[in-house]
Amino acid sequence: MSISLGVDSSTQSTKVEARRIDTGTIVGTGRGAHPPTSPPVSEQDPDAWWAALVDACGQLDPAVRADVSAIAVGGQQHGLVLLDDAGAILRPAKLWNDTESAPQADELVAALGTEAWAAACGSVPVAAFTITKLAWVAQNEPDVVSRAARALLPHDWLTWRLCDRFVTDRGDASGSGWFDPRTGDYRPDLLALIDGVGADFVDCLPEVLGPFEPAGTLTTAAAEALGLPAGIAIGPGTGDNMAAALGLGLAPGDLAMSLGTSGTIYAVSATPAADPSGAVAGFADASGHFLPLVCTLNATKVTDTVAGWLGFGGDPAGFAALAGEVDPAASTPILVPYFDGERTPNLPDASGAFAGLRNDTTRAELARAAHDGVLCGLFAGVDALVAAGVGASGTLHLIGGGARSAAYRQRAADLRGASIVVPDADETVATGAAAQAAAVATGSSIADLTSAWGLGAGTTVEPDPRADGDAVRAEYARVAVDPTFC
Repeated sequence: MSISLGVDSSTQSTKVEARRIDTGTIVGTGRGAHPPTSPPVSEQDPDAWWAALVDACGQLDPAVRADVSAIAVGGQQHGLVLLDDAGAILRPAKLWNDTESAPQADELVAALGTEAWAAACGSVPVAAFTITKLAWVAQNEPDVVSRAARALLPHDWLTWRLCDRFVTDRGDASGSGWFDPRTGDYRPDLLALIDGVGADFVDCLPEVLGPFEPAGTLTTAAAEALGLPAGIAIGPGTGDNMAAALGLGLAPGDLAMSLGTSGTIYAVSATPAADPSGAVAGFADASGHFLPLVCTLNATKVTDTVAGWLGFGGDPAGFAALAGEVDPAASTPILVPYFDGERTPNLPDASGAFAGLRNDTTRAELARAAHDGVLCGLFAGVDALVAAGVGASGTLHLIGGGARSAAYRQRAADLRGASIVVPDADETVATGAAAQAAAVATGSSIADLTSAWGLGAGTTVEPDPRADGDAVRAEYARVAVDPTFC
C-alpha cells in the first residue's frame, strides 16, 4: 500500500485528498458537505462530519482506497464535543464561530487577568476558545456537563471514530484554553475556574500525542464504512491551521494568510509566544515548533455579501474584476468588515461600516474596499505578531478559498508592499494531514516529505508599483481603532 489519505474537516465540509507517498502526486479527492451554520449560534452534529467523511471517501476510485496505508485528520479548531461514558453525543458541537460564550470568556479573563492567561496557556480566551464553550454549557446546561465523560475537539472525535482511541495533538490542544503549549501539559487549574466543572474534569480530556506519534490503526467497523483497508496507520491529526502549515512546508519566519470563512495569519516560530493583549494566540504547531496566530471572524463571507449587494452574487471572478478596475494609486472608501461581530479585535457585538463614502464613489471602489477591509484586518495581525516578538520576514503564502480571487491576490501583494506566493495546492489542510499520515506510516521526516512532495511551491504575485499599501493600511487603522464607530 503506497497512498496517504489526508482529511480536512472544516466548518463547511469534509474533504479528502489521496497522495502517493513517494512523490506526493494527488491520485484522488472527495468532498462531503456539512450542515450550514449562522453565528452567533453555530452548532453541528458531529455525526454529520462522519457522514461527510464517508461520502468523501466513497468518491475515491476503489483501487485508490484499496492502496491507502495511512490516514490523518486536520479539523476545525476550538469546537466542543461532549460524550457520555458510552460514547454517545450529549449535544451538538459548539463551533469556533459560535459567539454565545462571549460573556463566559469575559468572566474567565476577569477571574485570572490577561497576563496570567497568556502565561498559562499562551492565549487570552475569547468566545472562539473551547474553554469558554465549556463554561457556557456548564452555566446553561449543567445536566449535560454532569453526564460528560469525554470532552473532545472536532479532529479528536473523528480520530476516535477511526481508531477507537481518545487522543489529540499539541497543536489542536493548544487552542482549547486548558493546555500549556510550552510544557505540553493540561492545566486543571484553568478548568477549575469554571463553576460546575472543576479541576478533575481533566480526566475527561484525551491523551496528547507527540508530533508524528501514531494514534492507532483503523478499526474494522471504520474500514467497512469508509471502504479502506482495516489496520492501516492513523496519524495523531491536528487543527486545520497546523495541518495547513505542514502542507505548505513552512519554516520559521514564514507566514500563511488564509482567506476562508474566517481569516487567519500565522507564522511558524521556534519559540513560544504569549500576548497579554489577546491579539495573538500562542498556539503550538504539529511539528514540534509553535504557531502564533491571529484570527479574524470575517473574511470571504464579507466579499460574498458585498458582491451580492452590487449584483455579483455567485460571481466572485466578476466581482474581483470589478475591484481591479480601480486605479491602484487611487484612494477608496474604507470598509471595517465586522459583519458577524469580530474576534480580533475582540468585539463580538460589533457590526461593519463603510467610511469615506462620497456622491462620486463607484461600485468598483466599493468592491476594492471590500477586499481591502478583509486584508487590512489580517495585516494588522502581522503587526501584532511582530509586536509579540514573532519573526515574520519570510515568505507569505496566501491560501484558502479567497486565494483563488485575482483581487485578493493582487491586493495582498499591494498592501504588503512585497511579493507573495499563492501555492499550487488548493487544499493545504488535507495536504498537511496527508503528509503527517505519510510520516507516521513510513518514519520519514516531515522535512524529507516537504522536499519530495514540493510543498509550498506556487505562483509569485508582485505588488503594483503604483499602489501605496502603507497609506491604505494606515487609513484602515485610523478608522477601525474606535470600536464605537462599528
